[in-house]
Amino acid sequence: MQGYRLKSDTVTPMRYREVIHAPLWLLAIIYFFLLSIVISVWAALGNNPALVTLAIVTFLLILFYFKSALIIEVDAHELRVGRAHIEHRYIGEIRNLEGEQIRLARTRDADPRAHLAIRFWESKGVQVFINDKRDSTPYWLISCKKGSELIKALHS
Repeated sequence: MQGYRLKSDTVTPMRYREVIHAPLWLLAIIYFFLLSIVISVWAALGNNPALVTLAIVTFLLILFYFKSALIIEVDAHELRVGRAHIEHRYIGEIRNLEGEQIRLARTRDADPRAHLAIRFWESKGVQVFINDKRDSTPYWLISCKKGSELIKALHS
């Protein structure tokens, strides 16, 4: 399905779109921790407050799932990662990183001036170097599952 974005009264087709959500195992761990709060409320206050607390923590988990999503979009004019965006003309070299490469790029070899749009549970990503003399950011490090497709969309 082709995506579209409205931009100043024109419709521009999306070249690439990816949404990275938190994995099920992470949601389960968070939910089990939140359930310990529900059990504490139940033990101290009874059934009704525990049911209200259960509804609240379930809502919070669903909210976390959607708010923690990383949305990556490429159209004819720019790359958008979350709220950040950059025009294609300022994008330089792009590297596809996997496993050890991305681990080093976000830890030991990281530049403190870099823009990080990473999720710790994703072991793949791309490093997009910035060619803008006015911007001190050397590169963007972006978690993504389909790095080669993102690179292809940025080059087309």
